[in-house]
Amino acid sequence: MSSSTAFTESSDHFETPTMDLEAPTLLQDITEQGGYAYVSMATLAAAGDSRAAEAAREMAWEQLHSGPWHSVLPVWRDAYSMACLHVARLHFSKGELSESLRVLDMGLIMGGMLLRKDLDSAVDKVSAKARDAGAVSEQLAKRKLVRQDGLRDAEVLQSLPFKSLSLKLVGRRPSLSLEGFLREYFLSGSPVIISDSMAHWPARTKWNDMDYLRRVAGDRTVPVEVGKNYLCPEWKQELITFSQFLARIEANDFSSDAPTYLAQHPLFDQISELRNDICIPDYCFAGGGELRSLNAWFGPAGTVTPLHHDPHHNILAQVVGRKYVRLYHASLSEELYPYTETMLKNSSQVDLDNIDEIRFPKVHDLGFEDCILEEAITYPLESTRPNHILARRAWKASHSTRPVNFRSGQTCYFYSHACIVYLFFYSFDLSLSLSLSLSLSLSQSTMLFPIP
Repeated sequence: MSSSTAFTESSDHFETPTMDLEAPTLLQDITEQGGYAYVSMATLAAAGDSRAAEAAREMAWEQLHSGPWHSVLPVWRDAYSMACLHVARLHFSKGELSESLRVLDMGLIMGGMLLRKDLDSAVDKVSAKARDAGAVSEQLAKRKLVRQDGLRDAEVLQSLPFKSLSLKLVGRRPSLSLEGFLREYFLSGSPVIISDSMAHWPARTKWNDMDYLRRVAGDRTVPVEVGKNYLCPEWKQELITFSQFLARIEANDFSSDAPTYLAQHPLFDQISELRNDICIPDYCFAGGGELRSLNAWFGPAGTVTPLHHDPHHNILAQVVGRKYVRLYHASLSEELYPYTETMLKNSSQVDLDNIDEIRFPKVHDLGFEDCILEEAITYPLESTRPNHILARRAWKASHSTRPVNFRSGQTCYFYSHACIVYLFFYSFDLSLSLSLSLSLSLSQSTMLFPIP
């Protein structure tokens, strides 16, 4: 999104009040961690040296990748944010709006929290300038999101794992009070789909408009995953613009072995316009805890989330498209053969699409509950139950939130006109799908309602 528009003296830069205030202390902290070269480059960058700004960003980037992410010192994340602000401001002053926005997004995705307000305000200014200059990228023709309705239901159902929709279906309620939710489902750890609970969400209509998504987020950089799922050796992550992601979604072949999808990303913290299109369900606060996270899932038909369990309670809101969901009870954990490795211990070794009955003989006869989530349905999921999510041939949009406190057999609820509770979770996108996941703090000791 480069623009040759001439900027006035007052509009060719953006303010960074937090960085201006915190810079001396931050640079001192970086010096104490041995970052002398970074401090030297950052000082030159603040004076307008573009090469020094890029050098400082590269130095901070190397520190971010010097070991496991959780071991990176917070000061280096803040250093990366600072360098991104310097680089982005210099690009902005030259009218290089697309590059400025890309660098700011990298700061939001990889940087620390100290300078986040400066990053957010800079994104707002660059985005506004891009709109005023008519520089918003038009990589895709303006049109509605195309649902893959031409695919026959019979063909879609044949893609689902063995025994799908043939045992116990998840119950469905048209409405549910907070007390009823706690008494009837949370305490018992029972799954439920809550329908008619998202009709007032602007996202219901806006997110089905490709032009709207491109207009508000097209030039923003987002992390995506490429490959069948995260358990496959060829799986990888990439950073691309949202417009590039939408182009891949549209071109996706249902039979593709390497679909591109956006998974468990705090998109709404990064792009406030999309956050304004959704509402936090009251069920998120029924347990008296906090909203831990709000993430987006967006993928083409055929996207699979392998059998796994989460450490928190979740509410899944299906905004666009359809998703098949399968849930196994927490008591069946050992029969689902979880990985023993630390990084994958929340995932099952069982591939429900191709079960190896010699290695995993107990799986075939295990009971489960399943359902098909459709637009505007809320679905609570229990964090300790294995679940498998499969998205085949529909367009899906969802959002998720996670809880602070959790116990053995926690609950996860889907909010997209559906709500469910379970441990191991598997999903399959039946169409192009967009959903949200809200991680909650639900605990019996902090309930808003006394339950006898």
